[in-house]
Amino acid sequence: MTLNKAVMEIRQRIKVRPSPTNEPAASWTGVDLVNGNQVKTLTVIFKSAGCRWGKAGGCTMCGYVYDCASEPPTLEDYKAQLARAMKKAEKFPEFMVKIFTSGSFLDELEVPSEARDVILKTLADDPRVVKVLAETRPNFVTEENVQECLKILKNKPFELAFGLETSSDRIRRDSINKGFTFRDFVRASEIARKNGTTVKAYLMLKPLFLSERQALEDIIRSIDDAAPYADTISINLCNVQKGTLVEALWEKGQYRPPWLWSIVEILQRAKAAHPDLPLMSDPVGAGSKRGPHNCKICSSDVADSLRTFSLTQNPEDLSRIDCECKELWRKVLELEDFTYGTPILD
Repeated sequence: MTLNKAVMEIRQRIKVRPSPTNEPAASWTGVDLVNGNQVKTLTVIFKSAGCRWGKAGGCTMCGYVYDCASEPPTLEDYKAQLARAMKKAEKFPEFMVKIFTSGSFLDELEVPSEARDVILKTLADDPRVVKVLAETRPNFVTEENVQECLKILKNKPFELAFGLETSSDRIRRDSINKGFTFRDFVRASEIARKNGTTVKAYLMLKPLFLSERQALEDIIRSIDDAAPYADTISINLCNVQKGTLVEALWEKGQYRPPWLWSIVEILQRAKAAHPDLPLMSDPVGAGSKRGPHNCKICSSDVADSLRTFSLTQNPEDLSRIDCECKELWRKVLELEDFTYGTPILD
């Protein structure tokens, strides 16, 4: 059985309840860095027609494919989704807007160009919006649609975000089932930057079939490889989402989410190597069984230190916490390769 077929079989077993098409899948506020300054953010996950890659199988860790609408939203639906989300930022004097869907904002089969343009025009006309970020798979990036987005935004700062996950094509194919190559990311990034758009690369710590040490070293290499093409790198820590191959193996005891000590080590080493490159990590579900975790005593504090570092970029924020479980983590790095099968890197 191929990896994609295994993912697809799980997808087909999941029953998704119909939900209103005029409400976003999710939206929330937060804080991020814009040109080195801390700025309020509004994140919107639009309920779209659905990720094209996810419908064909998709990524082994992704449960966002279930956030799509049961039927394609209309233009009025997209307007209503944005309006509902914007209410959460109505008291902000200025803020950045992050646009996500279950797949790609620039895929016109997922988000029609008419809806995309209306969303961007609404944000362009709001003087409080200081920057707009949109996530997409790199294969949907063209000179034409990047220029169209910039024209609508009236030269308001625009950033394209890519779920690169790793610079290793082998891991991306055999562990994540991502469906594109590192070269595809480079091509899209070069188009974006050529036209005055900044680039954010998302990496994934510890996808399936990697030991803790292999996962750690993969992210270190990936940061080095992606740095020439990205203005910001954010490391997501794999968590166990419902209806995924990761969940199926986790339930059998064949997968453990990453240790938080691993991302601390990664950020310390990467920041030393790339002092001027913004590096971020917001460990979703930290401390839970399904999320990245150390022991019960330190997980919450370590996760907070990661969020603080993401805003300050000060490595000292990562070294303020210690715990006895750190020695166990070191033993895992040392011994797990000998006890855990890692076939894709043999």
